[in-house]
Amino acid sequence: MKLHDLHAPKRETKRLVKRLPYKKGFKNIFKIMYRAINLDQLAHFEDGATVDPESLQNAGLLDAKSEKYKLLARGSVAKKLTVRAHKFSAKAREAIEGAGGSIEEIAS
Repeated sequence: MKLHDLHAPKRETKRLVKRLPYKKGFKNIFKIMYRAINLDQLAHFEDGATVDPESLQNAGLLDAKSEKYKLLARGSVAKKLTVRAHKFSAKAREAIEGAGGSIEEIAS
């Protein structure tokens, strides 16, 4: 028996594995997905308005009231708004409070 004969099954297995379809990684079934809503998307709300999931759904920014969303700081806000969201970025929190508005975090 020669040395290269001992490695033949390993080579065949490697070729077989390369030919089979495979899946990379895994899907985390417990991951919570948040829809990104930016400050510039809140521009059409009136001064003093309350921005919550229901008002965002009526404005066409959310698909369902139960959809979770995070407020991000792209753009600016010049109106005093009361914003209720599941999460806020630090800059968005500063921008809303800087404009005289208030924030309320919805329990996830």
